[in-house]
Amino acid sequence: MTVHFEAIETAGIEVQIPDVGGSQGLGRYADRGKRLIDLSLIVLSLPIVLPLLFVVWALISLSGGNAVFAQPRVGRNHRIFTIWKFRTMVPDADAILKRHLDDNPEARREWDLHQKLKHDPRVTPFGRFLRKSSLDELPQLLNVLVGDMSLVGPRPMLPEQQSIYPGTAYYFLRPGITGFWQISDRNNCSFRKRAFYDAMYARSVSFSTDIRVLAKTLIVVVRGTGC
Repeated sequence: MTVHFEAIETAGIEVQIPDVGGSQGLGRYADRGKRLIDLSLIVLSLPIVLPLLFVVWALISLSGGNAVFAQPRVGRNHRIFTIWKFRTMVPDADAILKRHLDDNPEARREWDLHQKLKHDPRVTPFGRFLRKSSLDELPQLLNVLVGDMSLVGPRPMLPEQQSIYPGTAYYFLRPGITGFWQISDRNNCSFRKRAFYDAMYARSVSFSTDIRVLAKTLIVVVRGTGC
């Protein structure tokens, strides 16, 4: 299946989620080829990534606390794994979010629809820069190395979000550091629409698709349109 990225970017919020036909229909590349590409690209990028990891870690550590944030996420076949990210939030972030949503009905509606906030009171000033530049995702390269994630795939989902996720494609693939959602209208996309992107990716997964997603991800990083 050929995927037109422009069509993905302009797709409506309420869409019918395609049927991907189960994991057996994803092909040999999705099963083994992706893993080989992931490992090869990470090894090639180490001379650039390792110094960058150290610099970001040192800058976050200056503010005190742990520089790396760990959180459970849902992986392929519903397996729970620990995801690693650079910390972008203040301490007691969960309590701050609860108070903010309780006091702001509009923010509550935004959270219920998107599972994120454009103006999140938990995010630090440096954390906003890390999110805009997507540098907060760098520690997930370790998740890719150990096989929990892939460079390209569905956006990693929290365990508690499974009850509101309407699709099945997510569970057939390793979650990705980047993917269709990350290079499209991520700032305006409902959580439900993520299932549409996941299904579209599962139906078109290939080496050429992954290279195109990675190339468009570089454009997103350069433009600083992350969140």
